[in-house]
Amino acid sequence: MNHSPSKIPVVGVGPDGTAGLSPRTRAVLAEAEVVFGSDAALRLLPEVGGERVVIGSDLPAAVDRLRACLGKRRAAVVAVGDPLFYGTARYLCEKVGTEHFEVVPHVSSMQLAFARIKETWEEAYLTDLAARPLAEVLDKVRTAETVGLFTTAEATPGRVARELLARGVDYFAAWVCENLGGKDERITRGELTDLRDATFDPLNILILKRKPGRPDARRLGANLRRFGNPDDVFAQTRPKTGLITQAEVRAVALAQLDLHPGDVFWDVGAGSGSVAIEAAALVAPGPSYAIEQDSADYHLIVANAGAFGVGNVRPVFGTAPEVFAGLPAPDAVFVGGNGGEVARLMEACHAALRPGGRLVTNVGTLEMIGATYAVLKRLAGRVDVLLMNLARGVEQLESLRFEAVNPTVLMRVEKGG
Repeated sequence: MNHSPSKIPVVGVGPDGTAGLSPRTRAVLAEAEVVFGSDAALRLLPEVGGERVVIGSDLPAAVDRLRACLGKRRAAVVAVGDPLFYGTARYLCEKVGTEHFEVVPHVSSMQLAFARIKETWEEAYLTDLAARPLAEVLDKVRTAETVGLFTTAEATPGRVARELLARGVDYFAAWVCENLGGKDERITRGELTDLRDATFDPLNILILKRKPGRPDARRLGANLRRFGNPDDVFAQTRPKTGLITQAEVRAVALAQLDLHPGDVFWDVGAGSGSVAIEAAALVAPGPSYAIEQDSADYHLIVANAGAFGVGNVRPVFGTAPEVFAGLPAPDAVFVGGNGGEVARLMEACHAALRPGGRLVTNVGTLEMIGATYAVLKRLAGRVDVLLMNLARGVEQLESLRFEAVNPTVLMRVEKGG
């Protein structure tokens, strides 16, 4: 670490305190006149002198104290593990200015926890229950493959287990990793049912790993929308979760389809049936046909339709366009997941439409955009194309950030006559 006197070092500390730091980092801390950090981090450094400022819940006050030190006193910030991994250092850097800091990370306790159980955390859902509402986190946990949670005194492993079980989520193996790196370190493995009444040291991390072959359950709750429902209210089959037509795209597609009561609707390549199910409410008492060739997804369509209580969804198991012959001519068709023989499928859908009917398709790759547009242009002459670039707001500490949704293209044509 080549510390610049004009910058404030932000130092990650492990359970072994200064013994786990480099000589240069120890020297920087020894030179500091003011050392900021959580009570837990400062306790790991009893030999470090200087004035100690505990960073508690009043983060704006800590920001003011840090700003007052700039250019006047040598200051340092210490944090447990990686300072920028769900730590207050990120907040301090944003408020004071990243140009005033140098960050020296340590192995995070989350990283150490996954190492202890010998599982990868490359695609895990990781969060801190101190920063996110438990109900929001549980909704994301339900559809995740692997989960790592910093728990709190209120949101304990036992409470998390009870809340998940109450939602019908029983398909995770669980580990509770306590006091990692300390003399009283303990790793407990069990089922969610084993954890619900157990107690653990407050300093712990909860890891959940989905058991193989378990589908997602529909999120409980009666506040369902007419259309544009959140993606995770639909049961989806692993490992294909995430391929559902996103809520916002679904809502726009249904608007483009211009559905009316009594219409006949086809959802071709229906997957879990999200479009067909929401379209059913718009065309009732007309039928909404959900055409799907994957047997697992076909059964999910049946289950989702039952969960939503829509009786006019007609699941059809078979390959398009071969199954079209036995169906009534549609007033509107939605085509999703159109891989393979694009021209043949689009031609068959367009031919099946009644005069004045609407066809809307959702395309996600560059190759398919060009191929699909060319076919629809030849069939209908005019193609309305909409590129949808979406980002959903996510709160982190006191900041609002945005998580991007994969870009997608909607194409719409009408059949003349």
